[in-house]
Amino acid sequence: MSEQQTEKGWSLFKQAFLGSTTVDYTQGSIARATFLLAVPMIIEMAMESIFAIVDIFFVAGVGTEAVATVGLTEAVITLLYALAMGLSMGTTALVARRIGEKNSEAAASTAAQALWLATFISVVVGISGILFGEDILRLMGAEPAVIETGRTYTTIMFGSSFTIFFLFLINAIFRGAGDASLAMRTLILANGINIVLDPCLIYGVGPFPELGVTGAAVATNIGRGCGVAYGIYYLFFSNNRIQLGRAYAALKASVLWTILRISFGGVAQMLIATASWVFLMRIVSEFGGAAVAGYTIAVRIMLFIILPAFGLSNATATLVGQNLGAKLPERAEATVWKVMQYVSYYMLATAAIALLLGDQVISFFSTEPEVV
Repeated sequence: MSEQQTEKGWSLFKQAFLGSTTVDYTQGSIARATFLLAVPMIIEMAMESIFAIVDIFFVAGVGTEAVATVGLTEAVITLLYALAMGLSMGTTALVARRIGEKNSEAAASTAAQALWLATFISVVVGISGILFGEDILRLMGAEPAVIETGRTYTTIMFGSSFTIFFLFLINAIFRGAGDASLAMRTLILANGINIVLDPCLIYGVGPFPELGVTGAAVATNIGRGCGVAYGIYYLFFSNNRIQLGRAYAALKASVLWTILRISFGGVAQMLIATASWVFLMRIVSEFGGAAVAGYTIAVRIMLFIILPAFGLSNATATLVGQNLGAKLPERAEATVWKVMQYVSYYMLATAAIALLLGDQVISFFSTEPEVV
């Protein structure tokens, strides 16, 4: 590769990483448009998967019961992720369509209604989680020691679920508008805070209290909460493609219904895919804490591998939406085929690595023979 090509590639990467509000993704090379959106979206999804990896890495040092607590709780919270991801698909598609139509006011209205939707769902899920956190562990077949260790963790994770819904939907708004680097920076901030606080709150480093597995829940939600605050700031107080204000505060049932209608397929798809994990975890729990710990680590690693592929699919959703909004269906279809090629190459490569190095990767998180 020549020096000129290297310099050009690096310049394109910097543009993708730093973001730009002037790029028109409905014009020019499809490969270039895909790259500019996919790079920050892949990093964004990698950051989301690092949340899972970091937590389980530090919690593994507390003990098998702590890992089992995280696994059983996350098995149910996965359903919330599925709901949030499905709703974010509809939000991204609708915002992207309005941006493609060059209708920034309609895009902002859609964004505001998506935030209302996040609020309604968070209140219901949060209250339910606070009231029934311990019952969720029991329903999942947790052993008494796991319930004793982890009931506070479970209550905090469900009670703070608003951070999940707001983070997913705010980032969906950014992605739909073509501001993928903003969504990426939001998760980099959230992850950085989580990585710093996790060992401090789990093991009681310095002035921090030693909270054990509960510390992981506190650190995760502080990190996500900071990410939400960062995203809200950019939605309301900065000059980006979408800027919210009082003019968009009112509830609009028609827009809410449109988001729900468009999201229905995505929500159903994600719920069906993740529901199997819940039932599998319930079955695995019958074999004891070590089996649950091993399954939890394996699922976290699998998510770490899969989520970057979701970054490519998110880029596709934005490009397709904007091109359809701009009345360019042929370009939208060509984009889908192009990205399908990229995803196929990526998944084949990661599958080969998993087959060859599976045991070594698991042993990085736990050296207990029963878990490995």
